[in-house]
Amino acid sequence: MGASTGERGDHYWMPFTDNRRFRREPRMVVSAHDGYFVTDDGREVFDGMSTLWCTNAGHCRPLIVERIAKQAATLDFASSFSMGHPTAFSLAERIAGLAPDGFDQVFFTNSGSEAVDTALKIALAFHRLRGEGGRCRFVGRERGYHGVNFAGLSVSGLPANRKAFATALLPHVDHLRHTQELDRSAFSRGQPELGAELADELENRIIARNDGSTIAAVIVEPVSGAGGVLIPPRGYLRRLREICTRHGIVLIFDEVICGFGRLGTPFAAQHFDVMPDLITFAKAVTSGAAPLGGVLVRREIHDTFMQASPAGIEFFHGYTYSGHPLACAAGHGALDTYEQEDLFARGADLAPSFEDGLHAFRDGPNVIDCRNLGLIGAIELAPRPGAPGARATEAATRAWDLGAFVRPIGDALAFCPPMSTSREQLDRLFGIVREALKTVA
Repeated sequence: MGASTGERGDHYWMPFTDNRRFRREPRMVVSAHDGYFVTDDGREVFDGMSTLWCTNAGHCRPLIVERIAKQAATLDFASSFSMGHPTAFSLAERIAGLAPDGFDQVFFTNSGSEAVDTALKIALAFHRLRGEGGRCRFVGRERGYHGVNFAGLSVSGLPANRKAFATALLPHVDHLRHTQELDRSAFSRGQPELGAELADELENRIIARNDGSTIAAVIVEPVSGAGGVLIPPRGYLRRLREICTRHGIVLIFDEVICGFGRLGTPFAAQHFDVMPDLITFAKAVTSGAAPLGGVLVRREIHDTFMQASPAGIEFFHGYTYSGHPLACAAGHGALDTYEQEDLFARGADLAPSFEDGLHAFRDGPNVIDCRNLGLIGAIELAPRPGAPGARATEAATRAWDLGAFVRPIGDALAFCPPMSTSREQLDRLFGIVREALKTVA
C-alpha cells in the first residue's frame, strides 16, 4: 500500500467508501493510461471494471484529451438557460444519430442520477399535458440501481442504499421482483432461457392492485449493474414493453451502464430490439472523462411538450451545468474514439472470448454462478456463513494487490473491461482473479 492519507490531509469524505478502513489502508491512484491505473507506489493495475462501468474507451485517450483542452481554451462555460453553444447542439445531434429511430431529442444532465430524475419528471409532465395528471405512480425493480437522488433512490431496489432515507422517499412507488433465479438459470451464457413470465407481475399484481391509469412510468435497467449484473431472461423486456403499451405507461430504459457499446450496439434497446419511451445515459458518453448524462426522448413525447404547453418555458427543469462545454467536448472526443477505433464492433468481437473466460470459473472454489452479456459479467460466490459478501470483498482486494481491479457486489465479482481490451489483457485479468480466488476460504 502507499502512504497514508494522513500525509495528504483527511478532509475528503469519500462516497460509497468505508472511510475509516481507507484511512488505515489507502488505495491511491495517481495516473492512468489506456486500460490501466498507476498507483502511488508505481504499480500498474488493469481496470477490469472500466472503473465504474464508464471508461469504455480506456483512460486518457488522446482524442478526448485534445477536445477538452481545445474547448477549455475557447469557451470554458456558458449556461444552457435560454442561451446556447455549438458543442452541446452538435453532441446532441451525434447522440440522436446513434439512438434508435424516433429518439430525436436529447436533454443533458451531469450524471446518471440526474438523468433518472429528469426522465421521471418528463414522464409525469407528459401525462399531465395529455390530461392524465392522475398518473402519479412509478414502478422500479428489486436490486435495481437508478442513482442516489431522491426520485431515483425511490425507484431503486437496493436496501442498503435506501435504509437511512426510507422515511423520506417518494410515496406511490412499487417494485417488480428481480430476475435472478439461480435454481433454474445459473451458469447461463447470455440471456437465460427461462423467466420471461416474471414481467407479468407488472400486470397481474401491480396494475391489478393500483389500476394502470395511475402509473406514470416503469423504469428498469436492461442489464442490472450495481444490483449484481443481472441479465434479463429472453422475452422479458419485450413483455414489459407490451404491458406498458397496453396500459399507456411510459417505459424508461436506464442505460447509464449499457449505453455506448457495452452490448455491442450503441444502446441496449437496439441489442434487445425493444424500444422504450425514454433512455437515460451517462458514464461512457464521455468514457468517464467528464461528468455528463442525459435523456433521449422519443419524438411523440417531445412533440407533446412543444404543442400542448402554454407559451413560454415548456419544461421547468434543468441544471446549472446542463450541456457544459467541457463535458460536451469530452463527449465528442469519446464518440470520435469509438468511431475511429471501431470500438463497438471490437467489443462485440471480444464478447465470445469474455464469455468463455468468465465461464471457465464454473469449477472454481465457491463459485455458484457465472453470467454475462456483451462485455459485462459476474461470478457469484457462495456466501460465507455469517459473513455475506466477505468472500467477494476479499477476492477483489487480493486481485487489486495482484494487479487487477474488479468490483465486489454482495457475493458477486463484477467485470466490465474497456472495449479496447485485447485478448491477452483479458486472459491476464481472468488469470489474476483465478489466483485471488484460490486465497479466499
